[in-house]
Amino acid sequence: MAFESLSEKLSAAFKRLKNRGRLTESDVKQAMREVRIALLEADVNYKVAKKFVADVTEKAVGESVLSSLTPAQQVIKIVRDELTVLMGVENAKIKFSDKSPTVVMMCGLQGSGKTTHAAKLAKLFKSQGRRPLLVACDVYRPSAIEQLQKMGEKADVPVFEMGQGDPVKIAKAGIAHAKDYGYDLVFLDTAGRLHIDEALMEELKQIKSITNPHEILLVVDSMIGQDAVTVAESFNNQMEITGIVLTKLDGDTRGGAALSIRSVTGKPIKFAGVGEKIDEIEPFHPDRMAGRILGMGDVMTLIEKAQQEFDEKQAEKTLQKIEKNKLDFNDLLDQMEQLQKMGPLSSIMKMIPGANKIKDEELTAGEKQLIKTKAMINSMTAKERKNPKLIDYGRKRRIAAGSGVEVSDVNRLLKQMEQMQSMVKQMKKKGGFGGGMPGGMPF
Repeated sequence: MAFESLSEKLSAAFKRLKNRGRLTESDVKQAMREVRIALLEADVNYKVAKKFVADVTEKAVGESVLSSLTPAQQVIKIVRDELTVLMGVENAKIKFSDKSPTVVMMCGLQGSGKTTHAAKLAKLFKSQGRRPLLVACDVYRPSAIEQLQKMGEKADVPVFEMGQGDPVKIAKAGIAHAKDYGYDLVFLDTAGRLHIDEALMEELKQIKSITNPHEILLVVDSMIGQDAVTVAESFNNQMEITGIVLTKLDGDTRGGAALSIRSVTGKPIKFAGVGEKIDEIEPFHPDRMAGRILGMGDVMTLIEKAQQEFDEKQAEKTLQKIEKNKLDFNDLLDQMEQLQKMGPLSSIMKMIPGANKIKDEELTAGEKQLIKTKAMINSMTAKERKNPKLIDYGRKRRIAAGSGVEVSDVNRLLKQMEQMQSMVKQMKKKGGFGGGMPGGMPF
């Protein structure tokens, strides 16, 4: 996660507070000095960090906090609330027009991920019942149109293009096309530059003038640190953006941009790119992000991810097999594949409260074990998956060779399946199913 280093340093500062029990004003101010250093090292804007620490300190040294039974927890709550305010309080949504289509103009520097995230947003809104259209207005960058077409195919969203023509005319024609063919949401993928220049801004202003977009989203690469804030401020001054899409928040970066942009520009972060896949984009929830930064997890996003990937029909079949004690390796494979659709195991674990204490090497080992287990199951025949008792020593050797593991690994997997079936059987005898079990299996 982008804030991993910041999270560790904040946790260390708060741990010292908790160890002190009763707090003094001096204790709080010392902790706030550590928080300020952590924010600056995370590339948070200097003025933003200074004001944040001042606001937290003012609230944290109040008599009601210092004299309470759990002062350290109250200080942490104040930090969490202030972080949420700093990032915008609540999720800022796309404002849809009463008159179709809603036009969203995507802008940003070259290499920020503008084209990719236009397609990601199109896919996201298509899954919500919208009919999006992507319009290729970047006519300068080599292969930009081709890239948008490929991304459109991945998102299963059509792309309107007119080749290397006038981007202003293309934008206007794309919206007309959307009206004629019933598309209710248009994403204009505009050109970028390696730096902000007069020619870029003039073209974007012309597109804005001719299309009158309902949203102007600036795509910013969070990996560029403080420069992200400078870019956002410059675009906002000239284009009056309505929101920001922050990319690469899954990367190994200091992440200060997310904590600074809202405060400096006054414009909300609306979406966050959290991976390279077409569906790895999330609405940006400041309160949830504050929880992640402070190691409190993000249960709501985890639930939403599970609901998106949850296959009700498959879950019902699994439940019926559990009740009949007929679980097999096909069920295990289905559950693992649904888990992987939710994203990397490390990302999922970071959303569970307290799981931030799990070491990265342990999460990596878990990822590898998941891949290894899938490989072993995929090396089994259909009959072996359904009836593991058919797997004798010769078949174990074949499965091990086919999946690149040792026979001992296959034995361990078979033993785990036996134990799981035995556990289900015992629960059934004790009436443990009661009103029914959840669709997920305990792997």
